[in-house]
Amino acid sequence: MFAIDVAAVPPAYIRPVDAELRGSIAEVSYSVDNYINESRQLVTDQDISAEEAGRETVKGQAITKKCMVYLPAGYDQNDPDTRYNVLYLLHGVGGNRYEWLNGSGRVDGNYAICNIFDNLIANGDIDPLIVVFPEGRSAHDWTDTSFNSAGTNLLGFYYFDYELRYDLIPFIESTYNTYADIRDTSPEGIERNRRHRAIAGLSMGGMQALNLAVGGYRCDSSLYTGTRGVWGNFLDTTVLAPGMEDLFAYVGAFSQAPTSSNGKTLGASIASSSHRLDLLYVTCGDADGVAFGSGYAPSVDGLVEAAGDKLRHLYQVVIAGGAHDFRVWNNGAYNFARLAFGKLDELSLPQVIKVGI
Repeated sequence: MFAIDVAAVPPAYIRPVDAELRGSIAEVSYSVDNYINESRQLVTDQDISAEEAGRETVKGQAITKKCMVYLPAGYDQNDPDTRYNVLYLLHGVGGNRYEWLNGSGRVDGNYAICNIFDNLIANGDIDPLIVVFPEGRSAHDWTDTSFNSAGTNLLGFYYFDYELRYDLIPFIESTYNTYADIRDTSPEGIERNRRHRAIAGLSMGGMQALNLAVGGYRCDSSLYTGTRGVWGNFLDTTVLAPGMEDLFAYVGAFSQAPTSSNGKTLGASIASSSHRLDLLYVTCGDADGVAFGSGYAPSVDGLVEAAGDKLRHLYQVVIAGGAHDFRVWNNGAYNFARLAFGKLDELSLPQVIKVGI
């Protein structure tokens, strides 16, 4: 079909590689200064206005959060001359930092998602990379995985961009040997760094990749907005997030949640950015009763026309018979990683590629 085929995950890639080719997974803690507090205010150490945030901003004490980090085989902290791309993989509304790891379980004693990355690297499909599995709730009660539309834990999903920009990315890039260095704020540095970061997510995390990384609406409980949203889940839109195209050149949304913004809104954010989005990869199963008609389809409708020439490649991948599950999400991670980090640079492709698997 084209130079890099979007395909099903090869069965062999679910199984472990030889021991010396396997990456490692570790849990790490980091300090967070940007989060939603118990009063629904945005605690921040940055100069963020209440108008931008859509709520009062205050100073406050930092909290400690945790994430999981996959390091590829051969990673050596004492070898600063060898640098790595970083992929941030976001979880769903009831998940946490373990969801990507536990979702498909272990195969022969190793996490299936880690097997996929190990095989991609060992077979030369992608360059060795670091994968970060964050906790997507930027809230004081970030460990609460319940769905409560009025809860601060749910509100925290819609403010993860501040934590990502000001807390998590600086931690990752100061801790590990990454190509990107967020401290370099020169125009050349920003453009170079964003090409070494990618972000994608499943379900609620797919919404975050779109609404926060590309630029769509934040949401809050109808109890506080005084309005009623269209989704029937007691959430409604508030203010537009500024987007993070200056941080990421590659964005993926897998079975994105219904509160994902529509294509015209997302496309307008892409068009208004001073940076071109090299890859937007969206995928969903056509039997997904949660996301296909209410999240996936609206988020791509009118997107290309609104984005103009600021969007280089849009992949729309529909999984035949796919449900709201890891068959779709592992496929998304597999193909997104193969297409990101400059793999499309030398290809002459149409802007929109629609694939059915």
